[in-house]
Amino acid sequence: MARLPFLVKDAGLAALVALGLAFPMAGFRLPDGASGTDLSFRFDLVAAAAAVVFLGRLFLGLSRPFFISTGQKLAAKSTGLSKRIHWGGYVLAGIAFVLPMLPFADRNLIDKATLILIYVMLGWGLNIVVGLAGLLDLGYVAFYAVGAYSYALLSLHFGLSFWICLPLSGLFAALFGILLGFPVLRLRGDYLAIVTLGFGEIIRIILLNWQNFTGGPNGISSIQRPGFFGLPFTADPPEGVASFSDFFGLDYSTFHRVVFLYYLILALALLTNFFTVRIRKLPLGRAWEALREDEIACKALGINPTMVKLSAFALGAMFAGFAGSFFATRQGFISPDSFSFIESALILAIAVLGGKGSQVGVALAAILLIGIPEWFRELAQYRMLAFGCAMVLIMVWRPEGLMSKREPTVSLKDGPP
Repeated sequence: MARLPFLVKDAGLAALVALGLAFPMAGFRLPDGASGTDLSFRFDLVAAAAAVVFLGRLFLGLSRPFFISTGQKLAAKSTGLSKRIHWGGYVLAGIAFVLPMLPFADRNLIDKATLILIYVMLGWGLNIVVGLAGLLDLGYVAFYAVGAYSYALLSLHFGLSFWICLPLSGLFAALFGILLGFPVLRLRGDYLAIVTLGFGEIIRIILLNWQNFTGGPNGISSIQRPGFFGLPFTADPPEGVASFSDFFGLDYSTFHRVVFLYYLILALALLTNFFTVRIRKLPLGRAWEALREDEIACKALGINPTMVKLSAFALGAMFAGFAGSFFATRQGFISPDSFSFIESALILAIAVLGGKGSQVGVALAAILLIGIPEWFRELAQYRMLAFGCAMVLIMVWRPEGLMSKREPTVSLKDGPP
């Protein structure tokens, strides 16, 4: 309790700042009256905002020792928890596989789960760049956009199917990743983040202004939907072609397409996870982690930082291209508004919050950051309040990420005595 006066003073300063911000933003109101626009004051909202900030800051100050001690205890037990985390990943994968078969699974739940899996895949792809290679990328959404527009344009102009466009979208995104990697080879830290942020904005502005090619702000609509091994999910298939429901003797339902898309993104996400886990044990994956820890030591050991960085950018971008291709076919419509900087910041938050290099942590972070706002969507603007509160509590409790501690990729065992 010796820190109580300091905490009260700190909370008071925070409330004073909130008071100064809330007064011009929420303290005035200009309603339309009979004689024109009237000026009214809402000092009660200003006082409530200051009181909430004061109490919240005081609560965080008082509870911080508890959160820190809890985090330290979990960190100390990380070795014992590693096997549980490993099996926890299998449990999450099992739940994801049987989710559409559960009795309470409706279209709304499957749609939200599909959206979460898209961000899980994006988080795992960015985890290669940020978590393993240690390169801060704020323009990751650019590769997401390249994959989406690659599929949409190839399908629209050349009539290629989703299964042909999927690897091509990943290839195009990987090429853009290499194009980004070359100019930033000598940059680190904040400078690297600024350049990648600019790259993401360049891609978005090109998509916005090149109307003859990308459709500009109107986007691209009527994007082809994939079928199940050539079986379309339509009530009226082309002549001579059986639909999915007719082939399996089922009653036609739009829910079939929803479930199919869910399992498709689940397979893509699991493929991303399998690739990342396997490559971390190869020399390239170990080179990424060595580069993240100390670039100078990597050069001294004979590792080529240029090739290591380019490979991280290319492979991370490739998975973003796969996710973008799926996003385009799921939505049936894409526009530059879907690939703003906010998306990059959200994907980066998922990768960092989950814990750099932790696959299970990224999946849990995607569930929290995407699932919480989606399930509280009925609360309108208050859902973002729940999102912010969850972020604050998690970062106070686990500032290094949900799964910041993990087993080394390669460990040296003691030989025989």
